[in-house]
Amino acid sequence: MAQPLMPHATASWLVDNTSLSFQQIAEFCGLHILEVQAIADDMAATKLTGRDPLRAHELTMEEIEKGQKDPNYRLQILKGPEQQRRTKGPRYTPVSKRQDKPDGIAWIIRNHPEVSDGQISLLIGTTRTTIAAIRDRSHWNIANITPKDPVTLGLTSQRELDAVVAKAAKAAGIEAPTDTRLEGDREALIEQLRNERDNVHTGGTDSVISDVDALFGKRS
Repeated sequence: MAQPLMPHATASWLVDNTSLSFQQIAEFCGLHILEVQAIADDMAATKLTGRDPLRAHELTMEEIEKGQKDPNYRLQILKGPEQQRRTKGPRYTPVSKRQDKPDGIAWIIRNHPEVSDGQISLLIGTTRTTIAAIRDRSHWNIANITPKDPVTLGLTSQRELDAVVAKAAKAAGIEAPTDTRLEGDREALIEQLRNERDNVHTGGTDSVISDVDALFGKRS
């Protein structure tokens, strides 16, 4: 069942402004009845400022009156407007990270020239004008722009970046690059695990006993 956006504040308003039972308020707000009791007795950790569910379009006066007339009636929350998901346009970037955008753009331009300005715009959350200025090095701060991985900067996720690069590579008719940065470490780890497995089958037990003897003294 859907619940009000601010259940405790809504419960506080209902306690102060209606004759609904604590059970009805608890069920509507998704709270335990003892929480509502504490709100009514001003025993809550902090004094709550009531939130009017009528103004928030979560309840109607008619619905409240139904509940006041029948203690067994369960209040029904109004269905709010469907939230619109952003499907086009640049994404929102926190203010603290906006200064890193030029570095992330420069990294993509240098390492993945096949990615279009439109794709970069959606991925990083910037304008095509800014991207073009970085491409032709006419950006006002070009001297201080250092290409940096946008994933490391927190401007996008690795999955999103990989998807954009793969799509751009396919459109350009080239093979999508493969990340080989960890290949050496991966092979070394596999080799280490193989050696440890072999030791278990051929002589691993002796090495464990030697370690025990070194710690507690050689046994007779």
